[in-house]
Amino acid sequence: MERRKKVKPRSGAASSALTPEAQAGLESRVAAVKAALEAAVDLEALREQVRPEALNPDEDVCLMTALGALNHPAIPTLLAALFGEAGDKVRRKALKKTLHRLKTRGVEVPDDLLPREEATMGAPRPGALAAVVSSILGTGESYVILQGPSGVLGGNFLASRISDVEGFKECVLLSLSRRDQQEFWDNFGEQGIFEWCPSPPAHAVRLLEEAYLRNPDGGSGTSRYVALREKIFRYWGHPDAAPDLDQVRPPIPGAERGRSLEQARKLALDPLFHSWLPEPEEIEPWLARLREVEDSPLVLTDQQKQVRADALLDEATLALYPREGRADWQRRLKTMAYYLHLQGREEDSQAARAAADLEGPDQSGLIGENPFLKELVRYALYFASEEERPEKPEAASGLVLPGDEPLLIRR
Repeated sequence: MERRKKVKPRSGAASSALTPEAQAGLESRVAAVKAALEAAVDLEALREQVRPEALNPDEDVCLMTALGALNHPAIPTLLAALFGEAGDKVRRKALKKTLHRLKTRGVEVPDDLLPREEATMGAPRPGALAAVVSSILGTGESYVILQGPSGVLGGNFLASRISDVEGFKECVLLSLSRRDQQEFWDNFGEQGIFEWCPSPPAHAVRLLEEAYLRNPDGGSGTSRYVALREKIFRYWGHPDAAPDLDQVRPPIPGAERGRSLEQARKLALDPLFHSWLPEPEEIEPWLARLREVEDSPLVLTDQQKQVRADALLDEATLALYPREGRADWQRRLKTMAYYLHLQGREEDSQAARAAADLEGPDQSGLIGENPFLKELVRYALYFASEEERPEKPEAASGLVLPGDEPLLIRR
């Protein structure tokens, strides 16, 4: 059978994924740039005609493609000014691809147009400063790693373990060779921490400063940070210069909240949040109560049993994540929304922010339990019930989880 020849999509085909309003806005901005180019204005005037869409990388990718199609000598410099400092892979990849297309069409693209990318794992290039952060663990702890030349702090790695409740747990200044650095990262992997996210240095500094302010009289870790604090501010940036998380990922409008909360329910299954699940000893009493619902001597329909099980889930969620501690979970969800944004996972970032908004002071219990936290409880019950099953498990009742939910290994 003759194979069909693959048709290469047109460069502008990506814009078809935009909403009509976004498409119209894109065309308007490109037209303004084209008119400015014809008027031979300077770079700053060009930048005034078009601004990146900070919260939507897809729109920015479409914008790069459309600007690249103009084939004007000023476009590479404009693209570099707009997106050269982008911290996510989606925009960086699209920028490099657009500049390559311009170069193949005969438009001059200087080799040093974009800043060199700094290594985020292992040693940064000489003179470079970098910061990486871990996700937030269920205890509220996270890791912040600052990297730089040894001449700045007296070592090339400052590794901190911080708690959003207790402040600094550890802060260690290390001088690591390249071989030592591999062992350093491997040690984290042995603890189940594999994902690190490059962070704007000022954001990493703000995390450190917030930990310090929570417990200024802490132990040796706090003392180490205080000794290096001024140098950290000078070289990695002042915490006040960090991005405002409420501006980067603002509250979700009501029209979009339902879809984002449904995504938040799915997000609870993500490996990043495995450590947020209740511990087995915490979930065991609730599993026993769930069994009572399943084995009730009363003649109940499946729907009645499901209603009882759902009410039990609400009760368990409130007990395991009590109201007095919800401000901590709100803060963690907001920080994780930014973490996911840095990874380029915009839909998940929006979902985390939507779940955080439910814990605001203007919300009430009348809206029901937070679907993200409730789903954590649901899956903890599921895992606990799976561990109790014999080697040849019976068919699931479906009261806790739908039958088609994937089996995950708990961290």
